Amino acid sequence: MLLDGGIIMLPKSVCEAWKNREKAVVLTTVDQMGMPNSIYATCTDLYEESEVVVANNYFDKTMRNIEAGTLASVLFITTDGTSYQLKGTVSYHTEGFYYDFMKAFNPTKHPGHGAVVLHVQEAYSGAKALH
Repeated sequence: MLLDGGIIMLPKSVCEAWKNREKAVVLTTVDQMGMPNSIYATCTDLYEESEVVVANNYFDKTMRNIEAGTLASVLFITTDGTSYQLKGTVSYHTEGFYYDFMKAFNPTKHPGHGAVVLHVQEAYSGAKALH
C-alpha cells in the first residue's frame, strides 16, 4: 500500500520477518561523492509497519551523510537466513514522536542523540521486489 510521499506500508511478510530478525541490521548511507558507508545497528525498531527507526548512538560518517541528504537502506536477516532490504529517504529527529519512540527502545547505557527514520519506498527479499 502506498502512503504519502511514496512511502509504502510494508507487506505483512516483511513485518513478520522483522519480528524474527537477527538483532543487528546494516544501515547504509551514501556521501555526496557517491561513496557508500555501512554500519551495524542494533538499536532499531519498526514504526507503524512503514518506517525503520535507528538510534544515533555513535554516528560519524553516517551523520554527515544524513546531513547531506542521503538516501539509505536497511538490510536485515531473519533467524532462518532470509534476507530483506528496505530502501528509501531519511529524516532525522531530536524531538517529537520518532525521538520518543527511539528513546523507548534504546538502552539507557547508550546516548540516543537522535532518531534516524528510514521512510521505506522499496522492499526486497533477495532480488524479489515485495509489494
